[in-house]
Amino acid sequence: MTRRQKNAAAWALVALAAVCLILGVIRGENTVVWRKAVNLCMECIGLG
Repeated sequence: MTRRQKNAAAWALVALAAVCLILGVIRGENTVVWRKAVNLCMECIGLG
């Protein structure tokens, strides 16, 4: 693979990750992740 091909592949993966993030936010999955993070801190670690 040439350097140009590697660079193109890397940018394609970045674009795919951005699309997945946007779809997750549209579906409301960010609130689920936030709720799980808060529960982890409150119950397991004991912060709060």
